[in-house]
Amino acid sequence: MKYTVECARSGSWWAITVPELKGVFSQARRLDQVESMAREAIGLMLEVAPDSFDVEIKPVLPDQVVRAREARVALRQAERSAEETTRYAAVELIRAGYTVRDIGELLGISPQRVSQITQAAKTEGKQQAA
Repeated sequence: MKYTVECARSGSWWAITVPELKGVFSQARRLDQVESMAREAIGLMLEVAPDSFDVEIKPVLPDQVVRAREARVALRQAERSAEETTRYAAVELIRAGYTVRDIGELLGISPQRVSQITQAAKTEGKQQAA
């Protein structure tokens, strides 16, 4: 069985509730302690071992934390997109006869990175052809 553990800041504590189990409440000083405290409370309520069930921790997050987490996800997506676009551009520029130094200057990366990107693309191309 899997239980949802909701926790929200209450003063200097995290207030813990388990919506699936009426009457299960606990508290923890730090977020990293919520799971163990919730497991203990659930185990006591159900009279089972604390490791005999799964829990999913769902902290109530302030708006600024939600925005920061969303921004970090967007950043990772943008980094992946930039890497793919840079790789494609570097390979195309090599095929067009540009020098590694010129490509690096144009793309804002080092000539060494251009060599790494284009070498990796060659290796992948050979593997796909095989």
